[in-house]
Amino acid sequence: MRTLIDIPDKQIAALAIICEAEKLSQAEAIRQAIAAYLELKKVSPTVAFGVWKERSVDGLSYQEQARAEW
Repeated sequence: MRTLIDIPDKQIAALAIICEAEKLSQAEAIRQAIAAYLELKKVSPTVAFGVWKERSVDGLSYQEQARAEW
Protein backbone atom coordinates (compact mmCIF):
# COMPACT_ATOMS: atom_id res chain seq x y z
CA MET A 1 0.00 0.00 0.00
CA ARG A 2 1.17 3.47 -0.73
CA THR A 3 0.45 6.31 1.64
CA LEU A 4 1.21 10.00 1.88
CA ILE A 5 2.64 11.36 5.12
CA ASP A 6 4.24 14.63 6.17
CA ILE A 7 7.64 14.23 7.79
CA PRO A 8 9.48 17.26 9.21
CA ASP A 9 12.63 18.31 7.35
CA LYS A 10 14.76 17.63 10.43
CA GLN A 11 13.59 13.99 10.54
CA ILE A 12 14.12 13.57 6.78
CA ALA A 13 17.69 14.83 7.13
CA ALA A 14 18.39 12.45 10.03
CA LEU A 15 16.79 9.59 8.08
CA ALA A 16 18.95 10.36 5.03
CA ILE A 17 22.11 10.06 7.16
CA ILE A 18 21.00 6.70 8.55
CA CYS A 19 19.99 5.43 5.11
CA GLU A 20 23.33 6.38 3.60
CA ALA A 21 25.29 4.74 6.43
CA GLU A 22 23.23 1.54 6.33
CA LYS A 23 22.81 1.45 2.54
CA LEU A 24 19.00 1.46 2.80
CA SER A 25 16.35 3.23 0.80
CA GLN A 26 14.21 5.69 2.73
CA ALA A 27 11.18 3.50 2.05
CA GLU A 28 12.89 0.46 3.60
CA ALA A 29 14.06 2.44 6.61
CA ILE A 30 10.52 3.71 7.17
CA ARG A 31 9.11 0.16 6.80
CA GLN A 32 11.61 -1.06 9.41
CA ALA A 33 10.72 1.81 11.74
CA ILE A 34 7.00 1.04 11.43
CA ALA A 35 7.65 -2.66 12.08
CA ALA A 36 9.66 -1.82 15.21
CA TYR A 37 6.93 0.57 16.42
CA LEU A 38 4.20 -2.01 15.88
CA GLU A 39 6.20 -4.63 17.77
CA LEU A 40 6.68 -2.18 20.64
CA LYS A 41 2.98 -1.32 20.76
CA LYS A 42 1.76 -4.86 20.15
CA VAL A 43 -1.38 -5.67 22.12
CA SER A 44 -1.08 -8.98 23.84
CA PRO A 45 -3.67 -11.52 22.74
CA THR A 46 -3.94 -12.46 26.40
CA VAL A 47 -5.50 -9.14 27.38
CA ALA A 48 -8.60 -10.21 29.23
CA PHE A 49 -10.89 -9.41 32.10
CA GLY A 50 -12.47 -11.23 35.00
CA VAL A 51 -10.78 -14.40 36.21
CA TRP A 52 -8.42 -14.39 33.21
CA LYS A 53 -7.10 -10.87 33.84
CA GLU A 54 -4.07 -11.94 35.86
CA ARG A 55 -3.22 -15.00 33.75
CA SER A 56 -0.56 -14.67 31.12
CA VAL A 57 -1.79 -17.52 28.97
CA ASP A 58 -3.95 -17.62 25.89
CA GLY A 59 -7.41 -19.00 26.75
CA LEU A 60 -7.40 -21.46 23.85
CA SER A 61 -3.95 -22.76 24.79
CA TYR A 62 -5.11 -23.22 28.37
CA GLN A 63 -8.22 -25.06 27.23
CA GLU A 64 -6.23 -27.38 24.97
CA GLN A 65 -3.73 -28.07 27.75
CA ALA A 66 -6.52 -28.83 30.25
CA ARG A 67 -8.30 -31.15 27.83
CA ALA A 68 -5.06 -32.97 27.04
CA GLU A 69 -4.96 -34.10 30.67
CA TRP A 70 -8.22 -36.04 30.28
